[in-house]
Amino acid sequence: MRARPRLSLNGLVILFTGLRLLFNTGYRMVYPLLPVFGRGLGLDLTALSYALTVRSATSLTGLFLAPLADRYGRRLSMLVGMALFSLGSSLVIFFPTLTGFMLALSLSNIAMQIFIPAMQAYLADRVPYERLGRALGITEVSWALAFILGLPFVTWLISRTGWSAPFPLLAGLGVLSVGLLWWLLPSDRPGRDAAQAALWSAFGMVLRSRTALLALGLGLALTVANEVVNFIFGVWLEDGLGLQIGALAAASAVIGVSELGGSSGSALLTDRIGKERSVGLGLLANCLAALLLPVISVNTAGALAGLFLFYLSFEFLLVSLLPLLSEIVPEARATMLALSIACFSAGRALGDLLSPLLYVNESIWGNAAMTVGLNLLALALLRQVSLRLAVRLTGPAAGEVTEA
Repeated sequence: MRARPRLSLNGLVILFTGLRLLFNTGYRMVYPLLPVFGRGLGLDLTALSYALTVRSATSLTGLFLAPLADRYGRRLSMLVGMALFSLGSSLVIFFPTLTGFMLALSLSNIAMQIFIPAMQAYLADRVPYERLGRALGITEVSWALAFILGLPFVTWLISRTGWSAPFPLLAGLGVLSVGLLWWLLPSDRPGRDAAQAALWSAFGMVLRSRTALLALGLGLALTVANEVVNFIFGVWLEDGLGLQIGALAAASAVIGVSELGGSSGSALLTDRIGKERSVGLGLLANCLAALLLPVISVNTAGALAGLFLFYLSFEFLLVSLLPLLSEIVPEARATMLALSIACFSAGRALGDLLSPLLYVNESIWGNAAMTVGLNLLALALLRQVSLRLAVRLTGPAAGEVTEA
C-alpha cells in the first residue's frame, strides 16, 4: 500500500487555507447577495433575517460538539466537518426552496463549528505560541480570499445559471476535500484514557476559568458589533446607491482586499507587538471606521472606502484574537476555540436580529452607533482578560489571588 505523503508545517498551512476558502465562500456569499437570494426565494428582508438567524443559532451546537476534537482527535473532527458541509450544500440541489436553503446554510454552519476549532487546535498543537499568530493569521487570509476570489466567481455563476448555482459546486468540492484530508493527514486520535478525560473535563476547564468566560464575552460583543453592519451592507448599497449585482460583486472584492490587508497585517504584527495590544488597537480602529462609514458614504467611492476601513480593522482584531484564545485554556484548546466560535456565531445571530431594527429610513447611523458601543464594551473585557492572562503566564505578584 502506498505510503501517505508527510506535510511540512508550511504545507499544512497552505492546505488549511484552501479548505477554509471553501467554507468561507459558502458562508460569506449570502451577505452581499442577500437581495439576489431573496428575489430567487420570494422573500423580504425580515424573512431573510430569520433565515440567517437560524443559521447563526445552529452554531450553538458547538457547545455540544466542542469536545470532539479533544476526545477523538483533530483529523477525525475535520473529516466529519467537511463531510457535513458537502451534505448541507447538496440539499439545495434537491430542495431549491426556503426550507432547503435554510437547512443548507444551517448544516454548513454546523460543519464549520466542527472543522475550524479542530483545524486551529491542530496547528496550535504544533506551533509555538510565539509564532502561532503568524500561522493562524495565514489561514485566516481565506476569509478575505472568499470575497476576492470566491464571491466574484459565485456572482458570475449565478448570473449565468440562476441563484442556486453555487450549491452543487460547493457540495462537489466538499467531497473532494474529504478525500484530500483523509489522504494527507495522519491519524492523531488520543489514547482511551486521554479521550475519556477530555470528554468529561474539557467543558469544566473552560467554564471554571474566569479568564475564559471573559474572553467568550469579548468575542460575543465584538461579533455583534460587526454583524449589525455586515448584515445590512448589501441592502444599504442597493437602497442608497442603487448598486446591482455586478457592482455588489465589485464591492465584495473591495471588502475582500481590505480583509486581506487586515489578516496579513495581523500575521505580520501580532506576534511582534503582542496579542492583547493588537486586539485593542483593532477595536479602536473599528470604532473610528464605524463612525466614518455614514459620513463619507455620499457616493459609491465613499461607501466603498468606508467599508474598506471597517472590514480592515475588524479582520485585524479578530485574527489577532485567535492565538490569544488558544492559550487561555491550553489543556482544552479545541474546546475553548469551539466555544469561542459558538459565541461568534451567537453574536452573528443576535446581530442579524438587531440589524434591520437599527436600519431606519435607509440610514446606517443606528447600526454604526451600536457597533461603537459594543466595541467599547469589548475593549473593557479585553483589559480584564489581559490582566488575568498575564498573571497566569508570569505568576502572581505578592498579595495577588490566583484564578480559581
